[in-house]
Amino acid sequence: MATAPAQASVVAMDLKKIAIATLVVLSIGGGYAAADQRTTTRTEKVLTIDAAVKAAQATLDAAEKENQRVTVAVVDRSGDLVVLLAGDGAGPQTEESARRKAFTAVSFNAPTSELAGRVTGQGATLRDIPGTLFLAGGVPVAVDGTSVAGIGVGGAPSGDLDEKFAKAGLATLR
Repeated sequence: MATAPAQASVVAMDLKKIAIATLVVLSIGGGYAAADQRTTTRTEKVLTIDAAVKAAQATLDAAEKENQRVTVAVVDRSGDLVVLLAGDGAGPQTEESARRKAFTAVSFNAPTSELAGRVTGQGATLRDIPGTLFLAGGVPVAVDGTSVAGIGVGGAPSGDLDEKFAKAGLATLR
């Protein structure tokens, strides 16, 4: 049977080995931690509030030049509303229409006029996804091919006009 001082010496030696082993593992594992961090996080481009306001105002200005009473919505990549501008005299339905068109455009990274053809036929289609609206008037804002926001317009007599105005706002971001 070992004496107390001998046991203490063995325990101290074991602790020293454990400490050294831990340091070795941490020094080797540090590279793995850095690699994991690079693969588990990402940097995303987002539309700034200033850019969203600028695009929304340019959209509204384009509509007003043609005496159209519209509402403009700009949503972020998640479909959350960033800016909403209701022009003088815009109808109450235009807010929902503009927001849903912007949401649809950012969700599918395509103008809503192009998406309208994908919602035909029997059975479930894209039109069944809550919050979407497949009428012309929504355009995506893309950076390097990735959708970062959407601009939607509601209220002009045709979706073609709504889309024309949305594209005018988009042009200010180029």
